Amino acid sequence: MGVHGIRAVFFDLDNTLVDTAAAGRRAVEEVRPLVQPNPLKGCPAPATMCITDLRISHWEEAIQETSGGEANRHLAAECYFLWKTTRLQHLTLAEDTRDMLTELRKSLRLLLLTNGDKQTQREKIEACACQPYFDAIVVGGEQKEEKPAPSIFYYCCDLLGVQPEECVMVGDSLDTDIQGGLNAGLKATVWLNKALTTPVDGSPVPHYIISSVLDLPEVLQKIEHKSNSELGTDLTAGSNE
Repeated sequence: MGVHGIRAVFFDLDNTLVDTAAAGRRAVEEVRPLVQPNPLKGCPAPATMCITDLRISHWEEAIQETSGGEANRHLAAECYFLWKTTRLQHLTLAEDTRDMLTELRKSLRLLLLTNGDKQTQREKIEACACQPYFDAIVVGGEQKEEKPAPSIFYYCCDLLGVQPEECVMVGDSLDTDIQGGLNAGLKATVWLNKALTTPVDGSPVPHYIISSVLDLPEVLQKIEHKSNSELGTDLTAGSNE
């Protein structure tokens, strides 16, 4: 990667580098013999409630809805901690993904940029042991703003000593990863679209689309080639003036 091209790549974590959704499904199956709740209901978190208490409350409500009986805080806590432990056990950074990151880091700076509660995300990062593959790790819950706010991307650039136009954002969310990269003026955004879904009208438009994170090196080569071609055109134009 040349001086005039890419210097850094930002990676999302959940459902980009690790299959969080699949790990969550396996965790629910582990808990199913106890109850059959939906523990991840989308209700807002009270500002004073920690993530553990909040999620136990979700389980408590779901168990009550499923059983039709009284709330059972003890069972809810048991279910939550079983679900959490099982999910973390199944959060793995695949060997081929580790190999790709190792190879990319020989010529690029790599940064992990994930939204979410700081405790939850740090536990995931620890569980999948991805720290050695990155020059820096930024958790949105530890910052003033999360993706897609430009400020968190500028913070990442400052950490690595690079400019936004030298960076690429890779992630599975159009609304946070891609929109954020566009908001911050990054060199390129790469959308990981495993399901090959069609974006709804009005969605952010990524520069590139891949169906597997392992396709990223090829895309980076395309971006670099395009940058070098544009540089060559600029030099030619300058020499004719």
